[in-house]
Order: sequence, then C-alpha cells, then structure tokens
Amino acid sequence: MKGALKSAGALLLLALVFPFVAVPTLVIWLATWGKRGPSTGPTVLVTGGKMTKALQLARAFARAGYRVILAEIPKYRWSGHRFSRAVSRFVPLPVPEADPTAYAQALADICTQEQVSWVVPVASPVASIYDAQAAAKLPCPMVHGTPEIVALLDDKFAFCERARVLGLAAPNVFRITDPRQVLDFDFGAAPRPYILKRLRYDAVARLDLRKLPCPDMAAYVDGLGISPTNPWVMQEFIAGQEYCTHSTVRDGRIRLHVCCPSSPFQVNYQAVDKPEIRDWVARFVAALNYTGQISLDVIETAEGEIYPIECNPRTHSAIATFYNHPDVAKAYFESGESRIEPFPSSKPVYWLMHELWRGVTGDGAAWGRILRGKEALWSSDDPLPFLIVPYIQIGRLLVRSILQGKDWVRIDFNIGKLVEIGGD
Repeated sequence: MKGALKSAGALLLLALVFPFVAVPTLVIWLATWGKRGPSTGPTVLVTGGKMTKALQLARAFARAGYRVILAEIPKYRWSGHRFSRAVSRFVPLPVPEADPTAYAQALADICTQEQVSWVVPVASPVASIYDAQAAAKLPCPMVHGTPEIVALLDDKFAFCERARVLGLAAPNVFRITDPRQVLDFDFGAAPRPYILKRLRYDAVARLDLRKLPCPDMAAYVDGLGISPTNPWVMQEFIAGQEYCTHSTVRDGRIRLHVCCPSSPFQVNYQAVDKPEIRDWVARFVAALNYTGQISLDVIETAEGEIYPIECNPRTHSAIATFYNHPDVAKAYFESGESRIEPFPSSKPVYWLMHELWRGVTGDGAAWGRILRGKEALWSSDDPLPFLIVPYIQIGRLLVRSILQGKDWVRIDFNIGKLVEIGGD
C-alpha cells in the first residue's frame, strides 16, 4: 500500500507539471521536423537504453555520422531514448543475469543482421560481466574489458589490492565473509574508521556508509547477512572531497576523460580539472593495458592525497558533460594518443525533474542550477526524450508498481528507473 500511495503521488506531481513540459517540447519537435534524422554511416549498437548516458552516446555517435541501434531489456523497452532522432532502431535484449547464453546470442545476432561495426555497452552494474563474456562471441569489437579485468575492477577488494600492488595509493581493505571478522577487528589500533560495502551491487545498501566502530555495531553487522556466498568488504574510511570520473581507454591510453565532484545520489555533474586524479587513472589503465570504459570514485584528502575507493568498468553518467563535444566518437572508435575532456565553457548538467522536486521542497539553490546549467535530456534538435522519459518511461514504471504492489526508495530520472530494494 505504501508503494502504491507513493507512486500515485508521483504520478499526480508529474501530471501537474505536464503542460509546462509537453507544450514547448511538442512545439519545438514540430518546428524542427526533418532537421536531423538517423545517420546512415557505420552502425553502432549501444546497450543500456534506459539510461541518460546511453542517450548521450547515441547523440554523439549520430552527430559523427554513425547509425545507432539502441538496446535494453524488456522491462525498459519503452525507454524515452528510443524516440530520439539519433536512434535508427530499438531492440529488446534478454535479461543477461537470467540467461547469459541467450543474451550473448542476441547480441551476436543483432551484430550480424545489422552489420554492426562497434558495440558500446552502457552496462548496469549486474550486466558488466555478462557483456565481457559475450564480447568473444561477437563478429565485431566491443568497447569493454575482458572478463578477467572486468571481474577485477568490479571487485572492491581486488581493485584496491591491485592498485596497491602497482604502487598506487588505495585505502586498506579486508574481504569479509563472516560477521566475526568485523566484531573481532582491533579498531583501536587503526588510524581511521572503517565502512562496510557489499561486494555485489545493492542500490539501497550502498547508501548506508556508517562508520565503524559504532555503538550498535553487533546488531548492524549481524543484520547484513554476511556469509561466504554474500561477501562484503571492510574499507578504510578516508575523509575528504569525493570525486567521480569517467574515462574511455584504448590500449592503455586515455582517449576521453572527465572528473566531477561527487555525492551518493549523483544527479548533478560539473567538470573540474584534477590532474592528480587523471594521472592516477592513467597509470592504472596503462599498467593493465586496459581497453574499455572505466569509472572511479575518488577521495582527495585535505592534504591533497588521492585515494580511489571504488571502480566500475562501465560508462559513468558524467559522460553527459560531453553534450556539446564533437569528438566523442573519435575517442571511442579511433586509435591515437590525444585525449578529450569537456570544454571549459560546458555548463553544469542537471535533470529538470530532480531540480523541480528539490526546489519545491526547500532547496532554493535548485532554481539557480536550472538557470545556469544544461538539462541532461534536453536537446533543441532532439526534444522528445525530454518529454517521454518522465511521462512514458517513468510513468509506466510507476503504474506498474501500483499494479504489482511494489515499494520503491526513489525515482532516478538519470538512470531511468525506480530504485527498489533488491532491484537492478
């Protein structure tokens, strides 16, 4: 019942805003009819079609002359991004974790039938490893790491340990398979507190970063379900400013890079120049001779020390800061040593629905962000996703939650989903 009431309330709020979103969007869509259609050059398959970062890449590739096919699992088949003028075709894919073999075969079939030149996976946290496994079965290259490297980077413990082996700074970490490991740990001898993170992705648990030791530590740890089959990592907590990065890498060289100030629920991106962070990434990917996309969460201490605390071998939403850069496709598909970053004149990126909610609930700074920034979904020559994502893609998920009686934690217009306990 609680989830149904929340969903009904969200639908009501969306309805109140609808005329102010729909009218200008449809007017501009009609005024720009025929301005830009899908390209007819080499074909690129972009997965993860529900997410803004997939839309950003589709637009960048189409502007460069590529024909873009967008793909997503059936739950998100009504993604607003399939209606983008940058997209030539949308195709549904099997759920990779449910049937990895069928998923890989579907990718291979699409690549063969559509004569795909490149596959760019905009992977969910769960799908990264299945994309890596599927890559070997495709008739064309995929911008992604090998299964071994993806597994390494996706593992919060193994990533930090590998960084330290390579002589790079990283926090102390321990793999936890039994609650007693935490309860018996000598926190008094540690220079910093620790936090617990689940090794498998959990959209809700990842936000609970309470520092250890804490007064209710025994009850907290016992309630996490830690076991050999549900391992966690205990990581040294390092205070400082947190940043997030996205890098596209070919043969160990960074071809595209962005760094932004971070937060747990990231729906604002403003590129900043942090050479020390970029250098850490460059040294790491060179040592691995990595090819693919890589995203890091990084802490910069008050003393200027750099500590990457987590790594994800996939596209980061910070790619949205390249909304006006003409060379994104070159960075993904062409060899070379040059590197692109967002233009210094690029505006901070936001999602309108998030800022409207913040504004009406007391965050006065939201109105300034709207006035000064760039809306992530909006494009004057490709306006439909701006309308369809909140009203069809998210709206359909809200109706579905009412019918199924499912609760959710928040709406994420960036990723294009309802964040649910145990969800994707």
